[in-house]
Amino acid sequence: MTKTIAILATLDTKSDECAFLAQEITRLGATPLLVDIGVVGDSDLSADIPASEIAELGGTSLSDLRTNPSRETASKVMVDGATRKILDLLTSGRIHGIVGLGGTQGTNNCTQVMQALPYGFPKVMLSTMASGDTSGYVGIKDITMMFSVADILGLNPLFRAIVSNAAGAVVGMANAYQPIAFDPDKPVVGITNLGVLTQGTMRAMEKLSEQGFETIVFHAVGSGGRAMEQLMREGLIQAVFDFALGDIVDAIGGGIRAADETRLTVAAELGLPQVVVPGGTDHLGILLDTPNTVPEAYADRAYTYHNPVILVPRTSVEEMKQLATIMAERTNAATGPTHILVPTRGLSSYSIPDGPLEDVAADKVLAQDLQEQCTNSVTLVEAGAEDAEFIDLAVTTLVDLINQKRGE
Repeated sequence: MTKTIAILATLDTKSDECAFLAQEITRLGATPLLVDIGVVGDSDLSADIPASEIAELGGTSLSDLRTNPSRETASKVMVDGATRKILDLLTSGRIHGIVGLGGTQGTNNCTQVMQALPYGFPKVMLSTMASGDTSGYVGIKDITMMFSVADILGLNPLFRAIVSNAAGAVVGMANAYQPIAFDPDKPVVGITNLGVLTQGTMRAMEKLSEQGFETIVFHAVGSGGRAMEQLMREGLIQAVFDFALGDIVDAIGGGIRAADETRLTVAAELGLPQVVVPGGTDHLGILLDTPNTVPEAYADRAYTYHNPVILVPRTSVEEMKQLATIMAERTNAATGPTHILVPTRGLSSYSIPDGPLEDVAADKVLAQDLQEQCTNSVTLVEAGAEDAEFIDLAVTTLVDLINQKRGE
Protein backbone atom coordinates (compact mmCIF):
# COMPACT_ATOMS: atom_id res chain seq x y z
CA MET A 1 0.00 0.00 0.00
CA THR A 2 1.26 3.46 -0.90
CA LYS A 3 1.88 5.48 2.25
CA THR A 4 0.61 9.05 2.65
CA ILE A 5 2.76 11.54 4.53
CA ALA A 6 1.29 14.73 5.96
CA ILE A 7 3.52 17.78 5.53
CA LEU A 8 2.78 20.36 8.22
CA ALA A 9 4.10 23.88 7.66
CA THR A 10 3.30 27.53 7.00
CA LEU A 11 3.04 27.58 3.21
CA ASP A 12 2.97 31.38 3.09
CA THR A 13 6.63 31.45 4.16
CA LYS A 14 7.83 27.91 3.31
CA SER A 15 6.24 27.18 -0.10
CA ASP A 16 9.43 26.39 -2.05
CA GLU A 17 10.77 24.22 0.74
CA CYS A 18 7.49 22.33 1.11
CA ALA A 19 7.22 21.82 -2.64
CA PHE A 20 10.68 20.25 -2.67
CA LEU A 21 9.86 18.09 0.36
CA ALA A 22 6.68 16.90 -1.38
CA GLN A 23 8.71 16.14 -4.51
CA GLU A 24 11.17 14.05 -2.49
CA ILE A 25 8.41 12.14 -0.71
CA THR A 26 6.89 11.35 -4.11
CA ARG A 27 10.29 10.25 -5.46
CA LEU A 28 10.53 7.79 -2.58
CA GLY A 29 7.21 6.18 -3.51
CA ALA A 30 4.87 7.84 -1.00
CA THR A 31 2.12 10.43 -1.41
CA PRO A 32 2.55 13.88 0.18
CA LEU A 33 -0.43 15.63 1.78
CA LEU A 34 0.20 19.36 2.32
CA VAL A 35 -1.41 20.83 5.44
CA ASP A 36 -1.14 24.63 5.65
CA ILE A 37 -0.96 26.24 9.08
CA GLY A 38 0.15 29.65 7.81
CA VAL A 39 -1.90 32.73 8.65
CA VAL A 40 -0.23 35.89 7.39
CA GLY A 41 -0.54 35.49 3.63
CA ASP A 42 -1.50 33.28 0.72
CA SER A 43 0.84 30.88 -1.03
CA ASP A 44 1.42 30.04 -4.67
CA LEU A 45 1.64 26.41 -3.57
CA SER A 46 -1.78 24.82 -3.33
CA ALA A 47 -2.43 22.98 -0.06
CA ASP A 48 -4.40 19.74 0.15
CA ILE A 49 -5.74 20.99 3.49
CA PRO A 50 -5.85 24.81 3.27
CA ALA A 51 -5.24 27.20 6.14
CA SER A 52 -8.86 28.33 5.98
CA GLU A 53 -10.06 24.82 6.85
CA ILE A 54 -7.53 24.52 9.68
CA ALA A 55 -8.60 27.87 11.12
CA GLU A 56 -12.28 26.93 11.03
CA LEU A 57 -11.50 23.66 12.82
CA GLY A 58 -9.64 25.74 15.40
CA GLY A 59 -12.73 27.84 16.06
CA THR A 60 -12.00 31.05 14.12
CA SER A 61 -12.15 32.04 10.48
CA LEU A 62 -8.91 32.79 8.69
CA SER A 63 -10.22 36.23 7.74
CA ASP A 64 -10.80 37.05 11.42
CA LEU A 65 -7.27 35.95 12.31
CA ARG A 66 -5.91 38.22 9.60
CA THR A 67 -8.06 41.17 10.67
CA ASN A 68 -6.53 41.32 14.13
CA PRO A 69 -3.28 39.40 13.77
CA SER A 70 -1.74 38.12 17.01
CA ARG A 71 0.91 35.42 16.99
CA GLU A 72 -0.35 34.03 20.30
CA THR A 73 -3.99 33.85 19.19
CA ALA A 74 -3.21 32.58 15.72
CA SER A 75 -0.90 29.86 17.02
CA LYS A 76 -3.53 28.44 19.35
CA VAL A 77 -6.21 28.43 16.68
CA MET A 78 -4.02 26.80 14.05
CA VAL A 79 -2.55 24.24 16.46
CA ASP A 80 -6.02 23.27 17.70
CA GLY A 81 -7.37 23.04 14.16
CA ALA A 82 -4.38 21.10 12.83
CA THR A 83 -4.51 18.69 15.76
CA ARG A 84 -8.16 17.91 15.09
CA LYS A 85 -7.52 17.44 11.37
CA ILE A 86 -4.40 15.30 11.72
CA LEU A 87 -6.05 13.07 14.33
CA ASP A 88 -9.04 12.62 12.01
CA LEU A 89 -6.76 11.72 9.10
CA LEU A 90 -4.81 9.30 11.28
CA THR A 91 -7.77 7.50 12.84
CA SER A 92 -9.42 7.09 9.43
CA GLY A 93 -6.21 5.60 8.01
CA ARG A 94 -5.59 8.37 5.49
CA ILE A 95 -2.08 9.28 6.67
CA HIS A 96 0.80 7.06 7.74
CA GLY A 97 3.37 9.59 8.94
CA ILE A 98 3.90 13.31 9.48
CA VAL A 99 6.79 15.66 8.83
CA GLY A 100 6.98 19.31 9.84
CA LEU A 101 9.45 22.02 9.05
CA GLY A 102 9.93 25.37 10.67
CA GLY A 103 11.89 27.83 12.75
CA THR A 104 11.12 28.88 16.31
CA GLN A 105 7.37 29.41 15.96
CA GLY A 106 6.85 26.74 13.32
CA THR A 107 8.67 24.14 15.41
CA ASN A 108 6.56 24.97 18.44
CA ASN A 109 3.29 24.75 16.50
CA CYS A 110 4.15 21.59 14.56
CA THR A 111 5.42 19.69 17.58
CA GLN A 112 2.38 20.64 19.65
CA VAL A 113 0.32 18.84 17.02
CA MET A 114 2.73 15.89 17.02
CA GLN A 115 2.57 15.59 20.81
CA ALA A 116 -1.15 14.83 20.48
CA LEU A 117 -0.47 11.83 18.21
CA PRO A 118 -0.11 8.27 19.51
CA TYR A 119 3.16 6.57 20.32
CA GLY A 120 4.68 4.72 17.38
CA PHE A 121 3.11 6.87 14.67
CA PRO A 122 6.01 8.30 12.59
CA LYS A 123 6.78 11.93 13.48
CA VAL A 124 9.72 13.93 12.08
CA MET A 125 10.40 17.62 12.76
CA LEU A 126 12.96 19.37 10.54
CA SER A 127 13.87 22.42 12.57
CA THR A 128 16.37 25.21 13.04
CA MET A 129 15.96 24.58 16.80
CA ALA A 130 16.96 20.91 16.83
CA SER A 131 20.57 21.41 17.91
CA GLY A 132 19.63 22.92 21.27
CA ASP A 133 17.38 21.88 24.14
CA THR A 134 14.48 20.14 22.39
CA SER A 135 12.68 18.95 25.54
CA GLY A 136 9.90 21.50 25.16
CA TYR A 137 9.27 20.37 21.59
CA VAL A 138 9.52 16.61 22.13
CA GLY A 139 7.75 16.49 25.50
CA ILE A 140 7.13 12.81 26.25
CA LYS A 141 6.38 11.71 22.70
CA ASP A 142 8.55 9.90 20.15
CA ILE A 143 9.19 12.91 17.92
CA THR A 144 12.35 12.71 15.82
CA MET A 145 14.02 16.12 15.75
CA MET A 146 16.32 16.85 12.80
CA PHE A 147 18.56 19.92 12.63
CA SER A 148 18.17 21.89 9.40
CA VAL A 149 21.66 23.47 9.77
CA ALA A 150 20.68 26.32 7.43
CA ASP A 151 17.69 28.52 8.06
CA ILE A 152 14.55 27.22 6.36
CA LEU A 153 14.52 30.11 3.94
CA GLY A 154 15.17 29.18 0.36
CA LEU A 155 16.61 26.15 -1.41
CA ASN A 156 20.34 25.57 -1.83
CA PRO A 157 22.60 22.52 -2.30
CA LEU A 158 22.98 21.95 1.45
CA PHE A 159 19.32 22.32 2.33
CA ARG A 160 18.14 20.13 -0.55
CA ALA A 161 20.28 17.29 0.79
CA ILE A 162 18.91 17.74 4.30
CA VAL A 163 15.30 17.90 3.10
CA SER A 164 15.89 14.71 1.11
CA ASN A 165 17.11 13.01 4.29
CA ALA A 166 14.03 14.21 6.18
CA ALA A 167 11.81 12.78 3.45
CA GLY A 168 13.72 9.51 3.61
CA ALA A 169 13.37 9.39 7.37
CA VAL A 170 9.61 9.81 7.48
CA VAL A 171 8.90 7.59 4.45
CA GLY A 172 11.20 4.94 5.87
CA MET A 173 9.41 5.09 9.22
CA ALA A 174 6.02 4.82 7.53
CA ASN A 175 7.13 1.81 5.50
CA ALA A 176 8.66 0.13 8.56
CA TYR A 177 5.78 0.94 10.90
CA GLN A 178 4.41 -1.81 13.11
CA PRO A 179 1.55 -1.00 15.48
CA ILE A 180 2.21 -1.38 19.18
CA ALA A 181 0.93 -4.85 20.02
CA PHE A 182 0.47 -6.20 23.54
CA ASP A 183 -0.21 -9.81 24.46
CA PRO A 184 -3.30 -9.82 26.72
CA ASP A 185 -1.87 -12.88 28.44
CA LYS A 186 1.32 -10.97 29.38
CA PRO A 187 0.41 -7.87 31.41
CA VAL A 188 2.85 -4.97 31.20
CA VAL A 189 4.61 -3.61 34.28
CA GLY A 190 6.10 -0.12 34.19
CA ILE A 191 9.43 0.24 36.04
CA THR A 192 11.27 3.46 36.87
CA ASN A 193 15.04 3.34 36.91
CA LEU A 194 18.21 5.38 37.41
CA GLY A 195 21.75 4.40 36.49
CA VAL A 196 22.59 3.76 40.16
CA LEU A 197 19.74 1.22 40.32
CA THR A 198 20.24 -0.54 36.99
CA GLN A 199 21.47 -3.86 38.39
CA GLY A 200 18.37 -4.08 40.55
CA THR A 201 16.12 -3.13 37.66
CA MET A 202 17.64 -5.79 35.44
CA ARG A 203 16.97 -8.42 38.09
CA ALA A 204 13.38 -7.20 38.48
CA MET A 205 12.85 -7.44 34.72
CA GLU A 206 14.17 -11.00 34.74
CA LYS A 207 12.02 -12.06 37.70
CA LEU A 208 8.88 -10.45 36.29
CA SER A 209 9.48 -12.15 32.94
CA GLU A 210 9.69 -15.49 34.75
CA GLN A 211 6.26 -14.71 36.21
CA GLY A 212 4.78 -14.05 32.75
CA PHE A 213 4.94 -10.25 32.64
CA GLU A 214 6.44 -7.87 30.12
CA THR A 215 8.19 -4.74 31.35
CA ILE A 216 8.82 -1.23 30.08
CA VAL A 217 11.58 0.68 31.88
CA PHE A 218 11.49 4.48 32.17
CA HIS A 219 14.43 6.70 33.10
CA ALA A 220 13.32 8.72 36.16
CA VAL A 221 14.62 12.03 34.86
CA GLY A 222 11.33 13.94 34.68
CA SER A 223 10.22 13.03 31.18
CA GLY A 224 10.46 9.30 31.90
CA GLY A 225 8.01 9.43 34.78
CA ARG A 226 5.59 11.53 32.73
CA ALA A 227 5.80 9.09 29.82
CA MET A 228 5.12 6.12 32.09
CA GLU A 229 2.10 7.80 33.59
CA GLN A 230 0.76 8.76 30.15
CA LEU A 231 0.99 5.12 29.09
CA MET A 232 -0.91 4.18 32.25
CA ARG A 233 -3.71 6.52 31.19
CA GLU A 234 -3.71 4.97 27.72
CA GLY A 235 -4.18 1.54 29.26
CA LEU A 236 -0.84 0.15 28.09
CA ILE A 237 0.58 -0.41 31.59
CA GLN A 238 -1.33 -2.54 34.08
CA ALA A 239 0.95 -2.41 37.16
CA VAL A 240 3.91 -0.41 38.43
CA PHE A 241 7.22 -1.08 40.14
CA ASP A 242 8.08 2.55 40.95
CA PHE A 243 11.68 1.82 41.85
CA ALA A 244 13.27 5.25 41.28
CA LEU A 245 11.97 8.50 42.75
CA GLY A 246 15.01 10.67 42.04
CA ASP A 247 12.81 12.94 39.95
CA ILE A 248 10.73 13.75 43.04
CA VAL A 249 13.72 14.72 45.19
CA ASP A 250 15.02 16.83 42.34
CA ALA A 251 11.67 18.65 42.32
CA ILE A 252 12.26 19.31 46.03
CA GLY A 253 15.91 20.30 45.75
CA GLY A 254 16.04 22.01 42.36
CA GLY A 255 17.79 19.26 40.41
CA ILE A 256 17.81 18.66 36.67
CA ARG A 257 15.51 15.61 36.76
CA ALA A 258 12.59 17.35 38.45
CA ALA A 259 9.19 15.71 38.10
CA ASP A 260 5.94 17.62 37.84
CA GLU A 261 3.18 17.57 40.45
CA THR A 262 1.40 14.59 38.84
CA ARG A 263 4.28 12.22 39.55
CA LEU A 264 3.24 9.25 41.72
CA THR A 265 -0.45 10.18 41.43
CA VAL A 266 -1.64 8.42 38.27
CA ALA A 267 -1.34 4.78 39.36
CA ALA A 268 -3.03 5.83 42.58
CA GLU A 269 -5.85 7.52 40.69
CA LEU A 270 -6.35 4.62 38.26
CA GLY A 271 -6.22 1.97 40.97
CA LEU A 272 -3.26 0.13 39.45
CA PRO A 273 -1.28 -2.25 41.67
CA GLN A 274 1.97 -0.59 42.64
CA VAL A 275 5.07 -1.21 44.69
CA VAL A 276 6.82 2.07 45.50
CA VAL A 277 10.48 2.35 46.52
CA PRO A 278 12.35 5.59 47.32
CA GLY A 279 15.21 4.41 45.13
CA GLY A 280 17.79 6.96 44.05
CA THR A 281 16.54 9.57 46.53
CA ASP A 282 19.89 9.68 48.29
CA HIS A 283 21.11 12.40 45.96
CA LEU A 284 20.19 15.40 43.83
CA GLY A 285 21.29 15.84 40.22
CA ILE A 286 22.92 19.25 39.79
CA LEU A 287 24.11 20.41 36.37
CA LEU A 288 27.44 22.23 36.60
CA ASP A 289 28.53 25.24 34.57
CA THR A 290 32.15 24.25 35.21
CA PRO A 291 32.98 20.52 35.20
CA ASN A 292 34.15 18.83 38.40
CA THR A 293 33.39 21.76 40.69
CA VAL A 294 31.20 22.08 43.78
CA PRO A 295 28.87 25.10 44.01
CA GLU A 296 28.97 26.81 47.38
CA ALA A 297 25.38 25.79 48.13
CA TYR A 298 26.49 22.12 48.31
CA ALA A 299 29.99 22.54 49.78
CA ASP A 300 28.90 21.28 53.21
CA ARG A 301 27.34 18.05 51.90
CA ALA A 302 28.79 14.71 50.98
CA TYR A 303 28.96 14.50 47.22
CA THR A 304 30.25 12.61 44.21
CA TYR A 305 30.04 13.09 40.44
CA HIS A 306 27.68 11.19 38.16
CA ASN A 307 29.79 12.53 35.31
CA PRO A 308 32.03 15.63 35.02
CA VAL A 309 29.09 18.02 34.59
CA ILE A 310 26.55 16.44 36.96
CA LEU A 311 27.25 16.78 40.68
CA VAL A 312 25.29 14.49 42.98
CA PRO A 313 25.19 15.94 46.50
CA ARG A 314 23.62 13.91 49.29
CA THR A 315 20.01 14.79 50.10
CA SER A 316 19.57 16.41 53.49
CA VAL A 317 17.42 15.34 56.42
CA GLU A 318 14.97 18.13 55.61
CA GLU A 319 14.70 16.97 51.99
CA MET A 320 14.10 13.42 53.20
CA LYS A 321 11.28 14.66 55.41
CA GLN A 322 9.71 16.53 52.47
CA LEU A 323 10.04 13.42 50.33
CA ALA A 324 8.28 11.29 52.93
CA THR A 325 5.40 13.76 53.10
CA ILE A 326 4.99 13.80 49.31
CA MET A 327 5.16 10.01 49.05
CA ALA A 328 2.60 9.63 51.82
CA GLU A 329 0.17 12.19 50.42
CA ARG A 330 0.27 10.70 46.93
CA THR A 331 0.19 7.02 47.83
CA ASN A 332 -2.43 7.50 50.55
CA ALA A 333 -4.81 8.55 47.77
CA ALA A 334 -4.40 5.21 46.00
CA THR A 335 -7.59 3.43 44.99
CA GLY A 336 -5.73 0.22 44.18
CA PRO A 337 -3.41 -2.12 46.10
CA THR A 338 -0.23 -0.29 47.10
CA HIS A 339 2.83 -1.25 49.13
CA ILE A 340 5.89 0.86 50.02
CA LEU A 341 9.21 -0.93 50.43
CA VAL A 342 12.17 0.91 51.98
CA PRO A 343 15.73 -0.47 51.77
CA THR A 344 17.60 0.47 54.94
CA ARG A 345 21.12 -0.33 53.72
CA GLY A 346 21.34 2.03 50.76
CA LEU A 347 18.76 3.80 48.59
CA SER A 348 21.06 3.30 45.60
CA SER A 349 24.61 2.18 44.91
CA TYR A 350 25.76 5.61 46.11
CA SER A 351 24.57 5.13 49.71
CA ILE A 352 25.31 1.51 50.47
CA PRO A 353 27.61 0.96 53.49
CA ASP A 354 30.89 2.78 52.85
CA GLY A 355 29.43 4.35 49.71
CA PRO A 356 30.22 8.01 48.97
CA LEU A 357 26.74 9.18 50.00
CA GLU A 358 26.05 6.88 52.95
CA ASP A 359 23.96 8.72 55.56
CA VAL A 360 22.27 6.36 57.98
CA ALA A 361 20.61 9.19 59.95
CA ALA A 362 18.94 10.77 56.89
CA ASP A 363 17.75 7.39 55.61
CA LYS A 364 16.33 6.56 59.05
CA VAL A 365 14.33 9.80 59.09
CA LEU A 366 12.81 8.92 55.71
CA ALA A 367 11.90 5.41 56.85
CA GLN A 368 10.37 6.57 60.14
CA ASP A 369 8.35 9.36 58.52
CA LEU A 370 6.99 7.00 55.87
CA GLN A 371 5.91 4.55 58.57
CA GLU A 372 4.18 7.33 60.50
CA GLN A 373 2.46 9.05 57.57
CA CYS A 374 1.55 6.31 55.08
CA THR A 375 -1.82 4.59 55.37
CA ASN A 376 -0.74 1.80 52.98
CA SER A 377 1.64 -0.92 54.10
CA VAL A 378 5.26 0.11 54.61
CA THR A 379 7.95 -2.54 54.95
CA LEU A 380 11.52 -1.73 55.97
CA VAL A 381 13.99 -4.19 54.45
CA GLU A 382 17.46 -4.72 55.87
CA ALA A 383 19.11 -4.64 52.45
CA GLY A 384 20.36 -2.29 49.75
CA ALA A 385 18.05 -1.23 46.96
CA GLU A 386 19.90 -3.34 44.38
CA ASP A 387 20.36 -6.41 46.57
CA ALA A 388 18.83 -9.60 45.21
CA GLU A 389 16.72 -10.24 48.33
CA PHE A 390 15.23 -6.74 48.13
CA ILE A 391 14.36 -7.00 44.44
CA ASP A 392 12.92 -10.49 44.85
CA LEU A 393 10.70 -9.28 47.69
CA ALA A 394 9.56 -6.30 45.59
CA VAL A 395 8.63 -8.55 42.66
CA THR A 396 6.84 -11.08 44.86
CA THR A 397 4.92 -8.28 46.56
CA LEU A 398 3.89 -6.73 43.25
CA VAL A 399 2.73 -10.06 41.82
CA ASP A 400 0.65 -10.60 44.97
CA LEU A 401 -0.92 -7.14 44.54
CA ILE A 402 -1.69 -7.87 40.88
CA ASN A 403 -3.38 -11.13 41.85
CA GLN A 404 -5.27 -9.28 44.59
CA LYS A 405 -6.49 -6.79 41.99
CA ARG A 406 -7.54 -9.58 39.62
CA GLY A 407 -9.53 -11.22 42.39
CA GLU A 408 -11.61 -8.12 43.17
